[in-house]
Amino acid sequence: MSKKQKAIVSVTNDLYTDQRVHKVCTFLLAQGYDVLLVGRKRKTSIPLPARAYKTKRIRLLFETGAKFYAFFNLRLFFYLLFKRADVLVSNDLDTLLANHLAKKFKSKTRLVYDSHEYFTEVPELINRPKVQRIWLRIERLIFPKLKDVYTVNQSIADIYSAKYNKEVKVVRNISPLWSGKEIKSKKELGIPENKSIIILQGAGINIDRGAEEAVEAMNNVDAILLIVGDGDVVPQLKEFVSEQNDLLKSRIRFIGKQPYDVMMNYTFHADIGLTLDKPLSLNYKLSLPNKVFDYMHTTTAVVATNIKEVAYVVMTHQIGKVLDELSVETLSKTLTSLINDPNRLEKYHANCKVAAQTENWEIETQVLAKIYPKVV
Repeated sequence: MSKKQKAIVSVTNDLYTDQRVHKVCTFLLAQGYDVLLVGRKRKTSIPLPARAYKTKRIRLLFETGAKFYAFFNLRLFFYLLFKRADVLVSNDLDTLLANHLAKKFKSKTRLVYDSHEYFTEVPELINRPKVQRIWLRIERLIFPKLKDVYTVNQSIADIYSAKYNKEVKVVRNISPLWSGKEIKSKKELGIPENKSIIILQGAGINIDRGAEEAVEAMNNVDAILLIVGDGDVVPQLKEFVSEQNDLLKSRIRFIGKQPYDVMMNYTFHADIGLTLDKPLSLNYKLSLPNKVFDYMHTTTAVVATNIKEVAYVVMTHQIGKVLDELSVETLSKTLTSLINDPNRLEKYHANCKVAAQTENWEIETQVLAKIYPKVV
């Protein structure tokens, strides 16, 4: 009896909240692969809930900076080297070197690259040119040799295609059709039942993604802002709120990291969802966050900054408001205007429901099926 084809998927995060990777792993499983997902284990990592595929978290001495990336790739390389695999799936540039080197010793193994963003233009690199040049060298060394590449939107695909003369497929990071079968009430979630709810969700609530403006705007918005998730700006936001007046404190709730289904309970109860990336880096200018589709699928109206891919989705489907500029004043006025116009909010909610029927992961997997054909 022949062995099941094995796919090893690798990423540098701790696996807990990465829905794109989880969706790809689940899809691979349905295609007949034996799936192993490899990531990292941090001191603050929460135990993973049970999954249908296998997982491995690598613990390292270093959790940030150049030493982390160097040692992670070294550990990942040796781990992959001694593991049987028919397909290696590298998620983002920070796992590509280890996968590329391991592939050199596995001539019959396919290497597939899933680029979640325009990595070399992330804010963490654009102000550190020396470090940026290192990642660019890695990209230029490996990318032209890749055969199977896909990314999260057409804008990034076009840049990579032009840069390396390669076909780059597009698999957007869209939510699966959401049934909402197990919905907790606002009371069970600890959400006020007599207030409008605004949500900012995500695993990357980082600097320059609008969280600071969202918090300050709540001084002038009669509603509750739920911040569901985590990121590098969250600790300073908590400190900022703790130093403010009681009114602002009462309007901000830090929910923290949650499993996807739990997070979507909060999103379901929100009237408005925020996606406020600033176009300060090329990566953010080209981004299309998964939260846009989470909001759509829970019929939550969207308030977004004028980011090309995001604005296209919001305006095409008429599911919310795109800001001309992001400022505390503009955001406050927009949120208050929507809260005071229930008919317009209801129209956005209804449009979300229609849009979700065509904007969903089940349709995106038609592209994935060509990259990972069934093996059963």
